[in-house]
Amino acid sequence: MKQELDFSTSGETLTLNVSGDFVSYDNEELKSRLYATAEDNNIQCISVDAQKLGQWDSTFAVIIFELKKIALKHRKTFKTLNFPQNLERLINLAFSVDRKPAQPETSSGNFFEKIGAWGINLWSSVDKGLNFIKKSGSSFFRSVTGRSFMRSIDLSFAFEDCTYKALPIVSLISFMVGLILAFVGAVQLKTFGAQIYVASLVTIGMTRIMGAIMTGIIMAGRTGASYAATIGTMQVNEEVDALKTMGVNPIDFLVSPRMIALVVTMPLLTMWSDFMGMLGGGFVGVTMLGIPFQKYWELSIDAISLDNFLVGIFHGLVFGIVIAICGCYYGIFCGRNADSVGSATTKAVVSAIVWMIVMTGIITVCCEVLGI
Repeated sequence: MKQELDFSTSGETLTLNVSGDFVSYDNEELKSRLYATAEDNNIQCISVDAQKLGQWDSTFAVIIFELKKIALKHRKTFKTLNFPQNLERLINLAFSVDRKPAQPETSSGNFFEKIGAWGINLWSSVDKGLNFIKKSGSSFFRSVTGRSFMRSIDLSFAFEDCTYKALPIVSLISFMVGLILAFVGAVQLKTFGAQIYVASLVTIGMTRIMGAIMTGIIMAGRTGASYAATIGTMQVNEEVDALKTMGVNPIDFLVSPRMIALVVTMPLLTMWSDFMGMLGGGFVGVTMLGIPFQKYWELSIDAISLDNFLVGIFHGLVFGIVIAICGCYYGIFCGRNADSVGSATTKAVVSAIVWMIVMTGIITVCCEVLGI
């Protein structure tokens, strides 16, 4: 059937008579004239008669949609005659959607209301965090005793990520930190002709605190961020919900292997960081300060004490727990979009570094009180 899109005006009424099959209709010139006529201020009523309409597709539905939109915009009457029932429903459905939903009204409240809301949010965050730590601790002990949903292959992958893959960056940074410590110490020690004690300075500094701190910061930015991004992406893809639906505890399945891996490997990485820092200090002492290698080695060995070494290892152990909890916490409680994954990753790194500094202060005070 031939496509015919005839329209005419009579007084304040625009009448459109449709006949034929409207499939892939593309007469842009006729449609432009139709829309222009419909927008005329003299036209107050638009009437469409589809009694002779044959087959139709979305191109015809768009024409009717535009006419009705013009009528609603200019507050004109829109009438449809002899329309197919499905086309009528389609047009009504198109205009039933609220395309610009109203923004919810927010009340700023007074000063005391803001303080109260801040306190409630703070308490809610603290409670959620403590609850997560409690569940993670319980899951950790269940995993150690073999009563959790943790898979051995997940634990193997977690160990792989925290061991030899982390060694290059830990080695480089620790070497450079030891080198910097030696340079800084030599500036003052040279004044008294005591640059030979650079070996003791670097050894004590690296073994007691610097090795653990540098390893912790590196692993927070590398592994903690990876934990948050991985689990957060699983949250976005509803994989965590799928685990819950299958009756699998996501804390056991996702958090425990990562926590165990960091708790075990962080003390080992700390020891490696201590060694690389001492090596960096030795490079400066031997090549630039003229200290004989044998003498530097003897002074370094003499400066190592069991107390300093164990304090550094304990720092590494605590940092491993902090990094694992921060990374997994923000991953588990991630939102449902890509922006939330990025935000969770950032928060995981920042929180891990902040809490590592806080724990360092607490441990330092305890060591001072105990005389260690």
